[in-house]
Amino acid sequence: MANIEENRSRILYSCYLTRSRTGEQFIQEHVFSYQIAGKLTVCDSKKEYTFNEGDFRFSRRNHLAKFIKQPPEHSEFKSLSIYLDQETLRQLSTELDIKTDRKTVPEETILILRDHPLYKSFMNSLLVYLQLPDHERANIMDLKIKEAVQLLLKVNPEIKNILFDFTEPGKIDLEAFMNQNYHFNVDLKRFAYLTGRSLSTFKRDFEKTFKLSPSRWLLQRRLEEAYFLIKEKGKTASDIYLDVGFEDLSHFSFVFKKQYGVSPSKI
Repeated sequence: MANIEENRSRILYSCYLTRSRTGEQFIQEHVFSYQIAGKLTVCDSKKEYTFNEGDFRFSRRNHLAKFIKQPPEHSEFKSLSIYLDQETLRQLSTELDIKTDRKTVPEETILILRDHPLYKSFMNSLLVYLQLPDHERANIMDLKIKEAVQLLLKVNPEIKNILFDFTEPGKIDLEAFMNQNYHFNVDLKRFAYLTGRSLSTFKRDFEKTFKLSPSRWLLQRRLEEAYFLIKEKGKTASDIYLDVGFEDLSHFSFVFKKQYGVSPSKI
């Protein structure tokens, strides 16, 4: 049986038989998730989070994170996630007359939500609705997404200022951001957006700051980190190529040898 991800009307059911480290590393929308089975490890540039069976979490939009999915022994990794898109949240903000305030909100990429019977009941109902034929499911799922938002507001009211903050990232210090996030394997347009720039402005500012193109700098910075981890920490190429921002082991080994004159295994 292969790994499965079913995406139905902004609701994602994940089922994995083997350890997985794949997936988009940019969280584009807020996500409300339930860990059904197995362990999920989430790493951003500052912190590592671990979620086990029965845990609920809230992932904040416009953040970078890596996800490692570990199935239990002789069983499957399973999770259920609801993507809370901006259009739906704007509609609810108007319908419910929700106003945000100036209270300080948590800065964490992932918020750990306390266990609650309403959350569990809601997620169990979703699993049932996912079995319906497509033509019967669409309208119901739209309603369930709105229900998820209202549940979050009831059980975790402190999340209001995050859910209904519709501002986009502002212009920030490019050098500090890139040195902290170079190991995330995302498109340049994602880096540009998160630093509050258009792609063209990002490239121009980047070359002024680093005296290299973004692609060249990212390659060199990732290789430098890889060399350090292999030489000083005793890691192998297969241990670290994903951690430093490469997608493919053979490509990593090729560019590493081109840069340093030897393959990673010879360091």
